[in-house]
Order: sequence, then structure tokens, then C-alpha cells
Amino acid sequence: MTKNLPPRTGQQYTISHGDYKAVITELGATMREVTYKGRNVIVPLGPDDPVTCCHGQLLVPFPNRIEAGVYTFEGKTYELPIDEHDKNTAIHGYGYRSFWKLESLTENSVTQSWRVPFLLGYPFDVTVTATHELTDDGLKITVEAANNGDVDAPWALAIHPWLDNGFNGHGDEIDGHNAQCTLTVPARTHVTVDENLIPTGTEPVDGTKYDFREPRLLTEQPYDDAWTDVEHAADGTATATFHRPDGLTVHVGGDETITSFQVCTGTGFPAFKHPAGTAVEPQTAYANAFNTGKDLIAIKPGESSVTKLFIKAEID
Repeated sequence: MTKNLPPRTGQQYTISHGDYKAVITELGATMREVTYKGRNVIVPLGPDDPVTCCHGQLLVPFPNRIEAGVYTFEGKTYELPIDEHDKNTAIHGYGYRSFWKLESLTENSVTQSWRVPFLLGYPFDVTVTATHELTDDGLKITVEAANNGDVDAPWALAIHPWLDNGFNGHGDEIDGHNAQCTLTVPARTHVTVDENLIPTGTEPVDGTKYDFREPRLLTEQPYDDAWTDVEHAADGTATATFHRPDGLTVHVGGDETITSFQVCTGTGFPAFKHPAGTAVEPQTAYANAFNTGKDLIAIKPGESSVTKLFIKAEID
């Protein structure tokens, strides 16, 4: 029997600052734990646990779904593997499947990099560098994508934290726990989708269960939806806020490159992969952007795209 194997999620990088602590894994530059004053900010995972539902993952070079795994970019058509077979989609990119190279590690920060391997469906030569840094204002995440190639590279990203609802529930009871939490999403428009969760259009949130511009209880689940026309503050940031009944409030968002949020309550998920919380995901583009071009970033040869994200907690 082989001994002394590393965890299934690879090397574990523990960082801390003040009341915050986080564990980032070698696999996918994933946030395995984030705590504030000893409380779980995101739903935690063990180092050998399967990472279901994209717990804490960085979704690159695209978040969410690409219809039928096929897209056309600058006149060329590419085919990606289908990895969500019931919906016939490619989903959440490839960065979460790979082990990332450690670039630097300090007491309060870790920087990792990943060069996209040659894929027929995404042949673009992009190196992604992700820094997770704990500060007085919480976890700061900086993601830089550099185009090493000689053609434009399509690019979008999201982070996928499942915000812990504080109850540590299991299965269907999680819906009732989420219903005691409030959510604020500063967005004027809801994205409509088909049966495969591929966008079909948009609609104003006014007068619907999708209006989260003011704090709203999550009593009208299910949610697995995107919001766009995001409102940014004077400093350029867009922030969604999740408040739970034990008094912990979590703010998650990013800079001016964040154009949408995805929210998923996990309603109806099998119990073994239903996280005890709600996913709140700041995105640079929502589903199927590689086809629609909506908010898609084209990184020119020799240039980079940078997105800054954050997760901050406070207690009433």
C-alpha cells in the first residue's frame, strides 16, 4: 500500500491575517476554507473531499455553460468536450481540473499560475496567475490572464464560492435554512434561460422574485440564475451581500470588469453534493458568452486581462 500520498486536492496553502484564515489548494487554486473569527464564510471542504458543485473554484477560461460545447470566435469554430451531458453543455472551463504551480507563499498570501494546455476546443496560449491575499478588508483575489500567443484569445471568468448559511444542514433541509438568509444583488436585469440553462434573453427585475436590489429573503427558491446590468459603486466595485440569521454578513464582488452575478441555491441537488449555503458568483460574463460575445473579453497577443475580486465578512 502506497503511503505518504498528498491530499487529493494537492498541496494545501494556509494563509491568515487578523480574524481571517483561508486554505487554498494546489488543485484549481481552489478556496477550500475561508473563515472569519472562527466562523465559516464559505462551505468548507476536506483536503480529500470531492469538489462537488464547484466549491470555491476559479472558473477559467470561461464560467458557466457553452451551448452544445461549440462556439465561433473571430470567424473560427471550436468544439469543446461535453461535460454536462443532461444539458449538452461544456461548463466552467478547465482551470479547476488542473494542479497550479506555486509562485510565492507568504503568511497572508499565495500566488499560483496555470498555463492553459493545448486543447483543440481552446487552443489559445494563455497563462493565468491567481493571487489570494488576506487583508484587514478580507480576502482579495487578483486574476491575471496573459496571452502568450499570436492571435486574440477569448476570455471570461468567475469565482464560485458557496456562502455558508451557518446551519450545517443536509439535503433538502438546506432550502429552509437558506430561506432564513437575505441576499442583495445590485442588478437591474435578470437573464432568462431555456431548459438547459442557456440564456434566451433578459427581463427587468422589477416586480419579480429576481429583484434583489434591496435585501430579500431567499424564500422563493429555486434560484440558479444570472443577473446583469450591474450597478457599480463610485470606486468601480460591484458587491452582492449575503446575511444570515446568526449575524454574519458576507460581501462578495469585484471591480469594474464584473458585469454579472450568478446565484444558485442548489435546490433539488442530490444530498451528497448539496452545499449548506448559497453560491454567489461574480462574473465577467454570464453563460454562453463565447457564442453571444456578450461581455466577452478578447485578449490581444502580448496583452493581459486583470480582474480583482473580494470576499469580506462582518458580524452584527
